[in-house]
Amino acid sequence: MKIVHMCLASFFPDNYSYQENMLPKFHKKLGYEVEVIASPQSYDEHGKACLVPAPDEYINENGIKVTRLPFKGKSSIAKKLRRYSGTCEALEKAAPDVLFIHGGQFSDMDRVVKYLKSHRDVRVYVDNHADFSNSAKNPISKIIYHGMIWKRCEKMIEPYAVKFYGVLPARVDFLKDVYGLPPEKCELLVMGADDDLVAEAKNRGLREKIRAEYGLKTTDFVIATGGKINANRPETLSLMEAVIRLDRPDVRLLVFGNASDELKPRFDELCKSGRIVYAGWIKSSETYGMFEASDLVVFPGLHSVMWEQAVAQGKPCLFRDIEGFHHVDIGGNAVFLKDVSTDGLAKAISDVADNPEKLNEMKRAAEEKGMKEFSYLEIARRCLL
Repeated sequence: MKIVHMCLASFFPDNYSYQENMLPKFHKKLGYEVEVIASPQSYDEHGKACLVPAPDEYINENGIKVTRLPFKGKSSIAKKLRRYSGTCEALEKAAPDVLFIHGGQFSDMDRVVKYLKSHRDVRVYVDNHADFSNSAKNPISKIIYHGMIWKRCEKMIEPYAVKFYGVLPARVDFLKDVYGLPPEKCELLVMGADDDLVAEAKNRGLREKIRAEYGLKTTDFVIATGGKINANRPETLSLMEAVIRLDRPDVRLLVFGNASDELKPRFDELCKSGRIVYAGWIKSSETYGMFEASDLVVFPGLHSVMWEQAVAQGKPCLFRDIEGFHHVDIGGNAVFLKDVSTDGLAKAISDVADNPEKLNEMKRAAEEKGMKEFSYLEIARRCLL
């Protein structure tokens, strides 16, 4: 059976650990023939958005064929509406038995439907990465794009789709409430962690290696956090301030990622503290070592794919309390924070760091259930049911 993953609604970055990378990887490991049809949108080695040359065909890091389609014409409208050249031709050439569409927000959905009308035996799945925390945040986006244009695209593919997957509970609601899709077709399909890298982090002694590399003692209580540090996640600075403020020199914060230009002066100033260890921008595969070296993972800002990854690695976690994002609580492994100010974070960290029994209970829950729930190998199996 051949599975074609279509990534035309947004980016497809090579050498990353997003869901768009992991599902193809593990579908291939399960023995399926796999191919990707993608937009030219990607991220560079520093995590910044970029466009890669298209059209292009190549074999990626997981041994999977990727076909990049160029935007149709040179106008900015084609990019905004996500119109491409060669969509039907790419589908004809790929000849999928299963078509997994990552995000239904692209105007070339009519080209996909045209293909499906003459290939009725293709099983279609569509997922959704949009919710009100990252989309529909202004009237134009909410009313015009999501309320009209993307809703039309989702409705267009609905008769052909077996399932619509929201990758977070809030994103399942978005499918039903914003796009008006049938509730019986909408389900949760969580994001997860790379099984191979989780096993590698456990088996290679990375905890000791990373701690030694960054001057962290075996007796230090290490907190890890990271990702993009920008206007969408300024709470990382509050976390840094909270750790500095704590009256515990053994509590250290291991930070990785890039700070945006507007936050960089304050970020650089906070990094001067001996309590803060800054690892810089790292490859997505290296985040597993950072989490393995930690005793607690804290994400006080908006959701990222690293929430599920940290839980899968068996780590106790503190997350910002956001409605529709509590799926990462699998039985006591996580604490959700309503107060993500410096004072609120300092108190939350102390409540865990000063209570070994509570920390061990959180760790036990994460270790027992984390990988069962957030293994990408199992997610890759579940999504085809």
